Amino acid sequence: MKVTILGCGGSAGVPMLGGHDGHGEWGACDPKESRNMRTRSSILIQMEDGAGVLVDTGPDLRAQLLAQGISKFQAVIYTHAHADHIAGIDEIRGVNRAIDRPLTAYGAAEVLDEIKGRFAYIFKPWTPPGFFRAVLVAHPLPFGQKVAINGYEFLLFEQAHGRIGSTGIRCGDFAYSTDVVELPEIAFGHLEGVDTWVVDCFQRQPHSAHAWLERVLEWRDRIQPRRVILTHMGPDMDWAWMQANLPEGVEPAWDGLTLDLPDPPAA
Repeated sequence: MKVTILGCGGSAGVPMLGGHDGHGEWGACDPKESRNMRTRSSILIQMEDGAGVLVDTGPDLRAQLLAQGISKFQAVIYTHAHADHIAGIDEIRGVNRAIDRPLTAYGAAEVLDEIKGRFAYIFKPWTPPGFFRAVLVAHPLPFGQKVAINGYEFLLFEQAHGRIGSTGIRCGDFAYSTDVVELPEIAFGHLEGVDTWVVDCFQRQPHSAHAWLERVLEWRDRIQPRRVILTHMGPDMDWAWMQANLPEGVEPAWDGLTLDLPDPPAA
C-alpha cells in the first residue's frame, strides 16, 4: 500500500493569500524552504493491485494530482464537508473520464447529504456515454464497523472538529485523522495498534477546532504509534523548526511525501 500526501496545509494553505508584497503571508514559515509550501490537506491510498481511494477533494485537487502524475482511482472518502475538503469536487470529472465510470463517494450519511446539497448535479445518475460532468455515487457508511472499499478493509471512526464532527480513517496499520481537536474514547480503541498515524496539527498553541502540538504529543503517548506524521499545518509550523524540535518518531508531512506500507486485509 502506498499513501501519498497530496496536501498537508490548513484551510488557507501556506502561504496564505496576502502578505506585504501580495506574494503570500508565510507567518513563521521560511519561504525559501519548499516543504513549507502546503496545499490543502488530502491523501491518496493506493493498493498493490492498483485500487485507489482518495480522501477529500479540496480546492487544490487538480494541481495535486498533476504534480503526482495521478489520474486513476475508484473511490473517494469524505472526512467532513468544509470547503477546504470538498471544493475541488468537480475535478473528479477528469478521473471519471480516465476510468470511464462513476466513482463511489463514501462517508458519514450527514456529510454526504451536505455535499449532495451543494453539488447536486454531481450525484445525478450517469447517462452514458462519456462524462460532460463529474459523477459520484454516494455510499454512506457507519462509524466503527469494518467495511469493504475497493475490496479492502477500512474502518471509519468519529472525531470532534470544533462545532462539527469529522471522520477518521483506519486502513490496516495506517490511520488518518485530519481536522480533529478531540478524540472520543471509542476512537482510541479504533487507533489501538496503529503503526503510522497522519494527524492534524495546525499550530503550536491551542486552537478551538484543530489539534495543536502538545495535544498531538499527548495522543501519541497514549496510542504509541511507531510513526506520527503531522498534517493540516498552518503558517506557524515551520519545517526547520519542526525538524529541530519534534521528538523522535514525530515528523512533519510535506506535499508529495509517500509512505510505503503493508496492504490492509482483503474484505
